[in-house]
Amino acid sequence: MKTETFKVACSNCNLRELCLPIGLSEKDFQRVEQLVSQRRKVVRGQTLFRNGEKFESLYAIRSGFFKTNLMTEDGREQITGFQMAGEIMGLDGIVNDHFTCNAIALENSEVCLLPYRSIEELAREIPSLQHHVHKIMSREIVRENGVMLLLGSMQANERLAAFLLNLIGRLKVRGYSQSEMVLRMTREEIGNYLGLKLETVSRTFSKFVEDGILEVQQRAIKIIKPDALTLVANPEICAI
Repeated sequence: MKTETFKVACSNCNLRELCLPIGLSEKDFQRVEQLVSQRRKVVRGQTLFRNGEKFESLYAIRSGFFKTNLMTEDGREQITGFQMAGEIMGLDGIVNDHFTCNAIALENSEVCLLPYRSIEELAREIPSLQHHVHKIMSREIVRENGVMLLLGSMQANERLAAFLLNLIGRLKVRGYSQSEMVLRMTREEIGNYLGLKLETVSRTFSKFVEDGILEVQQRAIKIIKPDALTLVANPEICAI
């Protein structure tokens, strides 16, 4: 199903400073805004792009929440990440001109289309834009390395603590609460991403509640003891 497309105005977007480099001149900002010509609504459960699909644009999440995944040969899902408003998706398509995962909306969402070739050309003329694109790519590499640490060396409680701290940290940058959030993904999806069984995720949440670290009401999470959660996660690698 084709998503509905609208005109976009970066100047009116409250995520402007997250998506675009700070300090652009008015002239350069207008040139960038002309490239970001459209935004697209994606309803919950709908796929924005698919593994193997031709890569033409990056997608800046204007609102909403996504997950990226791959399907194994025997039809099982492997979740590779969760993305929120202010973040860029589709970077995996740059290398071979096709996407290497699926991106699925976890709630009704909206994205801005960023035609990559046009942005690449403009970045050569605007150093701050080029630096910003490289910074975004570097951030994704760091995050991917963090996930490898999660899956390779951490216990279940450490994985879940690091995951929650990562989410709350990303939300904090966007001006949201430093201690409260509503999870957009299910516990099963969290377990899939962290390499844990659903029962293990539920049991670990319950342990955090018993220890007074969290308050949990269905998907609503309140961090009562952030220092204790950080200690569980291991402060050296929790900022993935």
